[in-house]
Amino acid sequence: MSATLDGKVALVAGATRGAGRGIAVELGAAGATVYVTGRSTRERRSEYDRPETIEDTADLVTEAGGRGIAVPTDHLDPAQVRALVDRIAAEQGRLDVLVNDIWGGENLFEWEAPVWEHDLDKGLRLLRLAVETHAITSHHALPLLLRNEGGLVVEMTDGTAEYNRDTYRNSFFYDLAKSAVLRMAFSLGHELGSRGGTAVALTPGWMRSEIMLDHFGVTEESWRDALESEPHFGISESPRYVGRAVTALAADPRVNRWNGQSLSGGRLAQVYGFTDLDGSRPDAWRYIVEVQDAGKPADTAGYR
Repeated sequence: MSATLDGKVALVAGATRGAGRGIAVELGAAGATVYVTGRSTRERRSEYDRPETIEDTADLVTEAGGRGIAVPTDHLDPAQVRALVDRIAAEQGRLDVLVNDIWGGENLFEWEAPVWEHDLDKGLRLLRLAVETHAITSHHALPLLLRNEGGLVVEMTDGTAEYNRDTYRNSFFYDLAKSAVLRMAFSLGHELGSRGGTAVALTPGWMRSEIMLDHFGVTEESWRDALESEPHFGISESPRYVGRAVTALAADPRVNRWNGQSLSGGRLAQVYGFTDLDGSRPDAWRYIVEVQDAGKPADTAGYR
């Protein structure tokens, strides 16, 4: 699969690390101008207190062949988001792709804690970061995106609509946040579809984000060492894989066939023919249902 996005303008909201960085880089590799936003810069870190920055992401976009533009933005602040969109309008006059990938909740949700035991302030903060930010960003960015036919909005979440409908996702607050984003894509599909735009929800599989690699004490080059402690990690994928999914959607002249739907990177790889960096096509959500959640021994044969 090859895709060209020359002349296209994208905003990846929440592009400091993880899926956002992988998406931004792949959009750049296809030739797009990519605005990358987040709160961690070379001068100031967010509460994550991690080394990744939006400037680093922008540099990777440019190195990949696009044009990366870093704009520090707190997407909980409507004034900052409005200023961001005004800048894109002034500099580019258009917006073709909006990726709502703002999250920021890894340190806030408490695994398996029922709502009455979960720290309430953390839970409500998680919802603001994961849901309110997306609404604020869409509110301000969509008028610009709708100036031209064919605009695409990608709401990034964790889990497909089918999987999340039947599965408790770690905690009340995490479950609610990820389900809300799925519904956002459905609602935006109704509001954009009749106006020439497309909205989808997209989930990566078990993604080897910087935080996940640190959790297992491995690197992208040595990630298979983690299989000793977690054999199911064999189905994992790089952040670039879901980035290639977004790029394929953005380059598809028939992208509106997906409008309002819940998609996964693994499913789209089968349709568009892209692979992960190692040439494989991990189908994580089918694996999770049929192998991991079914209690079977780890075996990725037939799933990547």
